[in-house]
Amino acid sequence: MTLHFEVAEGVGTIRLDRPPMNALDTETQDGLRALAEEASQREDVRAVVVYGGEKVFAAGADIKEMQRMDHAGMVVRSRALQESFTAVARIPKPVVAAITGYALGGGCELALCADFRIAADNAKLGQPEILLGLIPGAGGTQRLARLVGPSKAKDLIFTGRMVKADEALALGLVDRLAPAADVYTEAHAWAAKLAQGPAIALRAAKEAIDTGLETDIETGLAVERTWFAGLFATEDRERGMRSFVEEGPGKAKFR
Repeated sequence: MTLHFEVAEGVGTIRLDRPPMNALDTETQDGLRALAEEASQREDVRAVVVYGGEKVFAAGADIKEMQRMDHAGMVVRSRALQESFTAVARIPKPVVAAITGYALGGGCELALCADFRIAADNAKLGQPEILLGLIPGAGGTQRLARLVGPSKAKDLIFTGRMVKADEALALGLVDRLAPAADVYTEAHAWAAKLAQGPAIALRAAKEAIDTGLETDIETGLAVERTWFAGLFATEDRERGMRSFVEEGPGKAKFR
C-alpha cells in the first residue's frame, strides 16, 4: 500500500507512503488518480491535503522502473502518468500540498497540481529531469510556467537545479513556509477553514480561474459569468447574502 486516504474535519488527506523517498512508481501514480477521483466524489470531503510524511514529499519518479521502459512503452504510460496528476489538479475542491524534504521531478509536479503550497523551511524543490536527458513529463513544463512565468520555469527546467525553500518562496513556487514539524498542521488548518465555506462557490471559483489560465480572456469571462449567475440558484448564496444583510460580513455559516 503506497497511499493512504483519511478524512477529518471535512478534509481528506492523500498521504504518500513509499519509503524511503516516496518514489512515484506506476502503482503510486494509478493510486493517486483513484484517490483524486474518490476525493472529488465524496460529499464528506470539502478540501484536500496532499502530504508525503514528515521527512519527504516525493523525490521523483521511480528511475529504475523507468529505465526498463522503451519508447513504445512510454508512449502508452506517459498519458496515464499525466492523467493521474491531472486528476489531482482537477479535484473540484481546494487542494493544498504539504511539502517536507524533497519535492523533485514528479514530486514537484505533484505539488504544482495543488491550489496552494505550504513548504517546510528546509524543503528543496526542482525539476531535475534534464540531468537524465529528459524533460518533465507529468505536467511540469506547463504548470510550472503558468505558476512562476516562462523565464523562471526555463531556468529551473534547463538547469535541473534544486532550489531551497526561501528561493522557492521568492519565485512563487510555494506560497508559505513553516517549520518542518508544523507543515502538515498548517496545511490541514488551511484546508479545514475552507472546508467550512460554500462548496459550490469554491468549486466555481477554482474552475473559473483554472479555465481562464488555459484559454483567452473572453472565454474565461464567459465561464465566470455562467458560474456567477448560476450561484444565484444555490442555498449558500441565499444564506450568505441574508447573513451579510442581517449580521454583517463574514458571519455566514454554510452547510
